[in-house]
Amino acid sequence: MQAALDQDFLFLLYDVARTMRTRADQRARARGMTRAQWVILAHLERQPGLTQNELASIVEVEPITIARLVDRLEARDLVVRKADPRDRRVWRLHLTPAAAPILREIAKYRGELHELITAGMTASLQKALTDGLLQMKANLAAEVRASSKAGGTVASITPHNNGGASRRERHA
Repeated sequence: MQAALDQDFLFLLYDVARTMRTRADQRARARGMTRAQWVILAHLERQPGLTQNELASIVEVEPITIARLVDRLEARDLVVRKADPRDRRVWRLHLTPAAAPILREIAKYRGELHELITAGMTASLQKALTDGLLQMKANLAAEVRASSKAGGTVASITPHNNGGASRRERHA
């Protein structure tokens, strides 16, 4: 039975993602941060000026969770909240220059992780895997859109149903 699970595509996909998250947690913790903080910094590097609500939507967590994480990043002088020029109720998030070394560390880690997980793979296999993952993502997004239009809900299916912890892992 275990051998069958070890070869099951969905279990493998989940296990690879979980292992990557665990490694990122360890790396961030070694730098006195969390993976969630790294995720916020990376998103703000790509899209400066996001609001907390926009960021919460992107990383699929509650706005209060983002607020607490941003509070901690702001206390470390890595992120600053700036008033939106069009709406005084909205705060835009921006990186400070102090975030640059951490962003370099994140980029370095991503490069190391990419090399590690693709070791022994040809460029054509890496491209095929990327194309396949993009298609899977598109298929899932299309299902969510179709379900939303039909007024239904999409059940979350994970290989390890652990009372919702997988959702917290995935997005924290």
